[in-house]
Amino acid sequence: MKRSIMLWSLMTMACLGYAQVVTVQDLETGHPLELVTVVSNQHNALLTTNSQGQVKINPFIKASRIDFRMMGYKTISVSFDELELAGFLVEMSSSQVSLDQVVVSATRWSQTGQEVPSKIITITPKDIALQNPQTAADLLGGSGEVFIQKSQQGGGSPMIRGFSTNRLLYTIDGIRMNTAIFRSGNLQNVISLDPFATESAEVLFGPGSIIYGSDAIGGVMAFQTLTPQFSLDEKPLITGKAVTRYASANNEKTGHFDVSIGWKKWATVTSISSYNFGDLRMGSYGPEEYLRPIYVQRQDSLDVVVTNPDPKVQAPSGYTQINMMQKVRFKPNARWDFQYGFHYSATSDYARYDRHIRYKNGLPRSAEWNYGPQIWMMNNFTATNSQVNPLYDQMTLRAAQQHFEESRIDRDFNGDTRASRFEKVNAFSVNLDFAKAPGPKANIYYGLELITNDVDSRGTDEDITTGESVTGPARYPESTWSSYAAYLTYQYNLSGQWMLQAGGRYNLYALEADFSNNLPFYPFPESEASLADGAFTGSLGMLYHPGQTWSVSANASTGFRSPNVDDLGKVFDSEPGTVVIPNTGLSAEYAYNAELGIAKVFNETVKLDLTGYYTILENAMVRRNFTLNGEDSIMYDGELSQVQAIQNAAVANVHGVQAGLEVKLPAGFGFSTQYNYQRGEEELDDGTKSPSRHAAPWFGVTKLTYASGGLNIQLYAVYNGEKRFADLPEEEKAKDYLYAMDKNGDPYSPAWYTLNLKAMYQINDAFTVTGGMENLTDQRYRPYSSGLVAPGRNFILALKAKF
Repeated sequence: MKRSIMLWSLMTMACLGYAQVVTVQDLETGHPLELVTVVSNQHNALLTTNSQGQVKINPFIKASRIDFRMMGYKTISVSFDELELAGFLVEMSSSQVSLDQVVVSATRWSQTGQEVPSKIITITPKDIALQNPQTAADLLGGSGEVFIQKSQQGGGSPMIRGFSTNRLLYTIDGIRMNTAIFRSGNLQNVISLDPFATESAEVLFGPGSIIYGSDAIGGVMAFQTLTPQFSLDEKPLITGKAVTRYASANNEKTGHFDVSIGWKKWATVTSISSYNFGDLRMGSYGPEEYLRPIYVQRQDSLDVVVTNPDPKVQAPSGYTQINMMQKVRFKPNARWDFQYGFHYSATSDYARYDRHIRYKNGLPRSAEWNYGPQIWMMNNFTATNSQVNPLYDQMTLRAAQQHFEESRIDRDFNGDTRASRFEKVNAFSVNLDFAKAPGPKANIYYGLELITNDVDSRGTDEDITTGESVTGPARYPESTWSSYAAYLTYQYNLSGQWMLQAGGRYNLYALEADFSNNLPFYPFPESEASLADGAFTGSLGMLYHPGQTWSVSANASTGFRSPNVDDLGKVFDSEPGTVVIPNTGLSAEYAYNAELGIAKVFNETVKLDLTGYYTILENAMVRRNFTLNGEDSIMYDGELSQVQAIQNAAVANVHGVQAGLEVKLPAGFGFSTQYNYQRGEEELDDGTKSPSRHAAPWFGVTKLTYASGGLNIQLYAVYNGEKRFADLPEEEKAKDYLYAMDKNGDPYSPAWYTLNLKAMYQINDAFTVTGGMENLTDQRYRPYSSGLVAPGRNFILALKAKF
């Protein structure tokens, strides 16, 4: 009898163990759904389905509610007992409209969008696959809610709510990418990220300094890369994909391969991508000022202006890039999860195109102006512990080391001196984040952060006629920038309809700079400089849900940006005839933001959302005229130049509206549109006002979609408003080489639009083909503030093999 009872018990446990594996499928096609998030009201864990649509839900046994969520699908909420009755099979039906999305960037922990008072958008794997972007910058721009500026093809500087560059923050797998030399000029660091290795991306709009610290003023862009997947049975789980892609506008030739191998406790993923971009061809119909009629060649020891055989080809603008990633994951039990990740990205040299189209006395100013290889490497280790105790329910430790290399190489037209400036940054960071639910209605998120950046900068000047090189001035002093912080966020559900959120962060920062590398070249009054200060930021938000289809949010928050090495110690030419020098008297700038958002879903077919915001930036660090040892001008690169410096000398404000409409139409059709309007102004040196440089003209995207079986089609329009001469920032008015000319002969940025068609067809479980035509009408346009003219008519074809 005892033996029979024991046998029955063992069989029951075996069946129960098997039954804990849930399979999630698309209701219409029966295809497995990967990366479905699974959460429970009785546990803080976040689970995701693997490539076979399967997930082991051991932590949720006997839970009264388990939610299955995925963008583009209706959320399914069931109990564990109901799952058991359904044979542990979940079938999800597509839904183009929903208020229920899972986000991570707001607190570093999984939440639904209805628990976050800030506006957040998610770019899903399905979005990435259909959009098929060339770079991570194009991935963000495809959302229709992030404006992208490009000074060269190897670039892409996002603008969000009137802010850009070092007032926006990037994270990769929860690790801060911003360094101490992120500048106020346009940044191209985002292209170091590989869109093929990106699992998903989120954009948190508005200040995010409570969680992310300095620089998170206009928004936070959070990228999640591929995660190793475990096997749920005794056989190894081997999955991967190979992709090849071609684009006609720049003769792109791209290849990608990744493979994931998972066992029960160990898993790895390996990814490699190779990119080759030729010179970019612009469109046929648009301003003639954008054409490239000539360029410079070196012939017989002379710089010669030659005729461009095709003025629509932007020479030089091509480059190559390689990306590699390796991750290892170990999960010894249900409580602990360890991950190690290695990321590497390197570009070839590439031309800064906007510097190649400047002229002086009718001739090009520069014979050479290139960025050297942009290299980014990251080693990161993450340990997550899920264990209910008095201090936390979940804890995550993130430790990372990043290495950055960048350089600038330029030489004047028919000049003999090639100036090269090299920078290296080693960045170290440690984050310790905790989540605790002290009661059924409350959640606490808190943590500690430690960051340090070591900056190494040097310069060389080479005489190209003799080949001799000598030490030249460096762009930055030898420096160390550090940040130490603690934060806490508290959420409380007042009722089923109301939720409050409050948070605070205290940040200490310090900077040590040694100007010895530049003393032989510039008469700086000090050889060393240091600063140390603190910053406190806070937020208060409210969410109101009159019903499941309504969401009203209000949020007040502050953000800050501490002075970094680029602000305090940089020497560079901002434009012809000016030179920016160090200023050791800087302090942090602060942003004060208020926003109100409303979202409503009508009959599960129409979603309308609207967000308005107003941001004030005080103590803003801006470039202003300065003196050096009492002199307002110095000789720089052989030219008498006005001395300027970054100073806390302005107040700026930005206000705007973000609006979206989604409609689910019959027979698999859908319609959506996103519209963004922002307007800003900042103080000038004389107290007058100027439009903000990074407040883009209104822009948006409108899409008509069709999905049936394995076929997805998008016909969409991308558009951008005009920026009249009177609306241009004062510093942009001097850059006539970037703009078209109005009837008065003044520079301005014309309005533009493109019509585009994309399609993706899943031939079978293994093969998918993606193709399309961008800029169908071959428009010639240059996005506001960009140096590079956008692609003309562009045919794209990609083939993906999945295994």
